[in-house]
Amino acid sequence: MGVLWMLAITALAGMGGTGLGGAVSCLFRRDSSRTVSLLLSFAAGVMVAVVCFDLLTDALTPEDAGAPTPLGLIVGGVLVGYGVICGLNAGIEQTRKEPAKQGRGGLFLAGVVMAAAIALHNVPEGMVIGASFARGVETEAMGRGGFVMAAVIGLHNIPEGMAVAVPLISGGLSKPRAVATTAVTGAPTILGAAAGYFLGTIGPRTLAAALSFASGAMLYVVFGELLPEASGLWRSKAPALAAVIGMMVGMMIIYI
Repeated sequence: MGVLWMLAITALAGMGGTGLGGAVSCLFRRDSSRTVSLLLSFAAGVMVAVVCFDLLTDALTPEDAGAPTPLGLIVGGVLVGYGVICGLNAGIEQTRKEPAKQGRGGLFLAGVVMAAAIALHNVPEGMVIGASFARGVETEAMGRGGFVMAAVIGLHNIPEGMAVAVPLISGGLSKPRAVATTAVTGAPTILGAAAGYFLGTIGPRTLAAALSFASGAMLYVVFGELLPEASGLWRSKAPALAAVIGMMVGMMIIYI
């Protein structure tokens, strides 16, 4: 698969996901919270399966390497990936907690800051997609893991797009411009994908490092964002079941 196709798929996941979230926030209210909860939980389960049974296993034993990757490199890469996303997400959460004491102007400013924070947050998420496609090149898997990761990142970006669009619209920005702004916040995902793909194709050790970083980033997205959000939207056992089903589906995608 060519690099341009990889970047196009990443653009669809990044800009398409956030843009769709912005559009959803214009059309619907929170009455579909149960459906969103199940979708987020399912995506989380798929991510866990991809990380545990695909990304980390390939990072530990790259096919072109003469020996297994040192475990310290894998652990360090996971912790760095987790820490980077955690730090960026902390900035986003701080923006969300800012009280709207300044009326419409304050809401608009909060939306702008949120958009900038999520744009920065999308760079390492793009690296996840790029590294997954690079792993597909090394293993001749035709980028299947990259497609799966792009799909779950795109689904993950929908609530982020909603988080950007709502304060922008409440602050006075027109709905079409708010949706366009949310879509633009997904553009840095493309830059991250290019970087992740480049690092992943240099050699076995850099591929292992990129996959480890991607794994840590995804583990934070799952346990720090998706599952807490899903649980908050619907206090039920159903989201947990959806996550388990997502894991089973992820395993089937990987091994069938």
